[in-house]
Amino acid sequence: MKINRNELFKSMSYAGAALAVAGWLRSTIEGILTPLDMGLIIGGGALLVVAIAFNLGAIWAFLTRRSSRLGANTIVLSLAVLAILTAVNVLAFRHDKRFDMTSEKLYSLSDQSRKIADSLKTDADFIYFSNQADTQLSELMAEYGTVNRHIHFRRVDPIAHPEIAKQYNVRSTGSMVATSGARTIHLQGTQEEDITNALIRLTHNTVRTVCFVEGHGEKSLDSTGADGYSEVKAELTKETYQVQAVNLVTAKGVPDTCSVVVVAGPQQALFPQETDRLSKYLAGGGKLFVLADPGTHTGLSSLLSAWNIGLGDNIVIDASLLSRLSGTGPVVPVVVDYGDSPITEGFQNSMTVFPMARTVGILSSSKTTPLTVALLKTSADSFTTPKIVGNTVRFDAKTDQKGPLTLGATAEQKENGQQARLVVIGNSEFAANRWVGVQRNGDLFYNTINWLSQDYDLISIRPKSPTSRQVTMTEAQQRMLMWLSLALLPGLVVIAGIWIWWKRR
Repeated sequence: MKINRNELFKSMSYAGAALAVAGWLRSTIEGILTPLDMGLIIGGGALLVVAIAFNLGAIWAFLTRRSSRLGANTIVLSLAVLAILTAVNVLAFRHDKRFDMTSEKLYSLSDQSRKIADSLKTDADFIYFSNQADTQLSELMAEYGTVNRHIHFRRVDPIAHPEIAKQYNVRSTGSMVATSGARTIHLQGTQEEDITNALIRLTHNTVRTVCFVEGHGEKSLDSTGADGYSEVKAELTKETYQVQAVNLVTAKGVPDTCSVVVVAGPQQALFPQETDRLSKYLAGGGKLFVLADPGTHTGLSSLLSAWNIGLGDNIVIDASLLSRLSGTGPVVPVVVDYGDSPITEGFQNSMTVFPMARTVGILSSSKTTPLTVALLKTSADSFTTPKIVGNTVRFDAKTDQKGPLTLGATAEQKENGQQARLVVIGNSEFAANRWVGVQRNGDLFYNTINWLSQDYDLISIRPKSPTSRQVTMTEAQQRMLMWLSLALLPGLVVIAGIWIWWKRR
């Protein structure tokens, strides 16, 4: 039998390659290079070398063929593409960058979280007690660690390390604590809001009290109804404020513990002695926040005029396209124009809405003292009306004022060496439970408190909640969608296919 020399060496090359690969696979799987593995690799390599050495002519003839050159070019190009992709992946791994494409930026830290984390000057350790890893929490804490390297995170199995759980008084799995120095805080949850609030509590040592005036039909801090302020109270408490109601008559003045005083929507006028006590409070460097609804007399006219601010006896009507698109109606002015103030910094391209608002005027354009700033302005398509009768409201050039209109203003000046501040908004309903979560309403209220109390690192855009994107359809609409998706569209595709086949037949 005659043996074909080329076929022999070709078989040797195949066998050598198979033996070498087998030896490498065995060593990889077993995790150790045994003598057998070494023998397979060396033997296979030797067969490959012999096959190549005695078959150089055939190999050269194969490589110089046109088809081989084309194949070689394809291989080189494929290897180049593979090398580029590998380099890109290595760079992406070493320089990790995430892009949040959600409309509310749900997977990025909020402005508030970044500011609070960045202000941390000492180490803060977050310990998550669980026997299972939480990928979402780990990624969230990695975001905080990127902002400030003082923030550390670790997971502890409370079953494997009961002594650590006992040290931090942890009794249930899924709990998380935050420590900084001698302070330890037990978190209520593991969401961004919970972590940021823990950082606030770790970094703020001064007790600040927000006092809400009561006794004149103001918004109730304890009411969970649509018109209550229970959500405002809860959020301020999370930001480490103490919140309490105060009666200026029985208290015989503003308590010394009040960092900020809020008059939220009084339905009856304050007594003259109460107004006088608030004036003295401001004269001593106090911080006052007045929210006055249309159709009410606050009894604060003299106090406000002394601060270059006046309340309009009117109702603001918003006839702009934005108001119609928002679906709130013309009696709910929509504001997208904000004054130059830290309170509304970052509010660009966002809205605040004010159900039944009145104007807040700046009495003079003087830029001396007090320094006044128009905080909130409506569009040019808004106007005032003295009252609403029936369902139709028209602009009367003789009595009404054309927009843009001011709905809120700030004022500040030095008093007895202290920086006294006043904020007035012609509506209190925007911060009620029904409206405080709409657009930037909540941020406006809380930022105002932060600015008045001079907690500048808290002035921010707060963590977001996902927008509900549910689609509600009637039964008839559901049947129509079913026929479109199951019958009409597939039928059109089949008909188009048959037509194309017939044309090309």
